[in-house]
Amino acid sequence: MQLPRISFSSRAVVEDPFKWAYTLEDHGYTGWEIVQEGSQCLSSKTVQNLKNIYETTNLELTLHLPFSDMNLAGLNDSIRAEVLRQMKNYLTLASNYVSLAVVHPGYLSPYGAQVPDQAYMTNLASIRELCDFAADFGIIIAVENMPDFPKIFGKYPDEMQEMLDAIGSHNVGFTFDVGHANTVGLIDEFLDQLNDRISHVHIHDNMGKKDEHLPLGEGNIDWKHVMGKLSNYKGIFVTEMSSVEEGIKSLEFLRKL
Repeated sequence: MQLPRISFSSRAVVEDPFKWAYTLEDHGYTGWEIVQEGSQCLSSKTVQNLKNIYETTNLELTLHLPFSDMNLAGLNDSIRAEVLRQMKNYLTLASNYVSLAVVHPGYLSPYGAQVPDQAYMTNLASIRELCDFAADFGIIIAVENMPDFPKIFGKYPDEMQEMLDAIGSHNVGFTFDVGHANTVGLIDEFLDQLNDRISHVHIHDNMGKKDEHLPLGEGNIDWKHVMGKLSNYKGIFVTEMSSVEEGIKSLEFLRKL
């Protein structure tokens, strides 16, 4: 198959990303999704590196907001305010270079599990606040469906559709993560129910039990079927791999489909 727009996202956030980012186009990638975790976190110093990549390559850049120790459904107001402050800081730093940012929904803390409705409404309010902030920069906030983790919002199609409707922002989008949907056995259900709402797609493989982030073709996902059902999707496909080498394997797999 002729490759669509394919972006690379690295889960290895303890190494310097700017050493391998310049090699992505050589391997056939057309974009880079910058994960705001570990060494990939932008700062007033490293944003110059991002500017250089933006100006000297043809890579299409997107942002993945941080998720470690971040809970948009958290009921400790001071901590949640800090989570939002950090996310808004990364949106500001990247605002000249990206038009889409991925965000994970929140999850139930021990306190939140006792008042799940309150936690869910807090999750909605947090994402809505991010949308309002990002709208000033022309950035879409694309909420991602989650894998089969306990007490996390956004695992199921009905829930994701309800969440997007309830947020109600003009710049809220949906990041469809195929690997995550496979862990709950609902790839087709997501594609049938939310196909026309997909703003962004994450692709990686697994065996249907755990969120393994394997190269494409090394799990049990029927990629020919998935890509066929996404034939009308015109956005970016993002491989979420541990290394560029795994990304290259995924590109080679796609070329052979």
